[in-house]
Order: sequence, then C-alpha cells, then structure tokens
Amino acid sequence: MSDRILGFIGMGNMAKAILKRILANGWIVPQNIIAFDISADSLNKTCEETGIRMAESNADVVENADLVVLAVKPDVCGEVLSEVGWKFTEGKALLSIVLGWTSEQLREFISDDCPLLRVMPNTPAMIGDGMIVLAKEHTLSGETLTTAISLFEQLGRVRILPEAKIDAATGLSGSGPAYVYLIIEALADGGVRQGLTRADAYVLAAQTVLGAAKMVLETGAHPGALKDAVCSPAGSTIEGIYALERHGVRAALIEAVSAAAEKSRSLTY
Repeated sequence: MSDRILGFIGMGNMAKAILKRILANGWIVPQNIIAFDISADSLNKTCEETGIRMAESNADVVENADLVVLAVKPDVCGEVLSEVGWKFTEGKALLSIVLGWTSEQLREFISDDCPLLRVMPNTPAMIGDGMIVLAKEHTLSGETLTTAISLFEQLGRVRILPEAKIDAATGLSGSGPAYVYLIIEALADGGVRQGLTRADAYVLAAQTVLGAAKMVLETGAHPGALKDAVCSPAGSTIEGIYALERHGVRAALIEAVSAAAEKSRSLTY
C-alpha cells in the first residue's frame, strides 16, 4: 500500500484478524494505521503489540484516515454512524464489514460523495484462508477499489457478487465454517467409535476436509466427479455415501444454508 492511512472503527476479533494479517504480510506499516475501540484497555494492548496508532475517538479515525474499515457490532452501528457519519465525505472511503447493514442503510448516515464498499468476510480470514465477498454495487474509484481488493486478498479468496446475493453468501461462506466444524467433529466421533484416539481422529478429519476442499479449488473439477472417483464399485466409500444420503445429510446442509440466509435477510437495526 502507498502512504494512504488505514483506519479501524472497532477492534473486535475480525478487525484484529485483518490487522494482524496485513501487518504480517508487510502490506502496510504500523504507523499508517489508526484505530479506535470502545474498550480502551483492549485497544491499548493491541496498539502496544502492533505499533499502530491509537485514536482518541471514532471521529479521530475518520479525520485522519483515507480508508476506514467499519468493524463494529451491528446493534451499535447506527449509533456510531450517527456520531461520525457526516465526517465521511469525498476521499474518505468506507469499507463496512458490519453484518446485516446494507449499502442503502449505511448511505443514510454518510455523504453521497463518500466512496462506499460493503464486505462480508468469514472467520478463517484469521489464518489467511478466509472467503471474503465484496458487493458489486460500490462507489469506490478504480485505484481505491484496487487497494481494497488487495487489502482483503491478504485474508484469503475474494469474490465480487451483487449485493442482493450477500445474504446468500452469509448463509454459505459466512456461517459455513460452523457447519464444517460440526462435520469435522462428527467425522472424528465416527473415528473414535471405530477405535481411533480423539487426537488422531481430529487430525485425520480436519486434514481430510482441508485436502478435499483444495482438490475442488485447485483442480476445478465438479465435486460430484471427485466424489465418484473415490467410490469404487461395491466398496467402502459408496457404502458410507449411501449412509449419508439415507440420513439426509445433503438436504440438512442445504436447509442450513437457507435458514442462515433467511435469518440474515430478516435482520433489522
């Protein structure tokens, strides 16, 4: 990144994940980051650990930064923007990762001249393997958009989707890590049932999920084709697949994504 200043309003888990990744990758120097959080002790600790600048208020962040990551909890977003939204003017880009807050809702609090981008990351961003969805309907200039994409690419894979699809993405990639953790836990339970130690079962299950996911992404093959390649006629794998289908695992996962997406659509603040 150039000498532009990056600001954070809110320094919760996701903001810290972003901060630590971009610093670890050398994407920006600590002196070019300014942040504020309502928890002074937590913010002070983060600033001491990373060397970033501590702002005196949310307004201080906006006044001194060129790009601002809005990372507050959804239920206080309106209050925060009511306080500082008018300071977001031309040249002060707002990158919002606040769950449930649409661009239209955010725009009610900020200047029409303020460049705005809505972003939906997920928790694996903490280790650089996140899925980050950017809303296609943004008002960032070409240069600022390139900077924003570069920023979020530090956290994992970036996909640009119509904002109308953000709730669907929330149900899938946003909530999806929790489904996968449940699946890993269940696979490990199966391994323990068959005599594996708990420690071995977790490693086997987690690495199997990781490897299978990489096969999909890196080969570009259809998941069904990859599944078929493992299923020998009358073999053990097809027997396991039959058990999963018999118990409705496929339908359960589809319902999980749908339920989470509908919940995201129904959120009001």
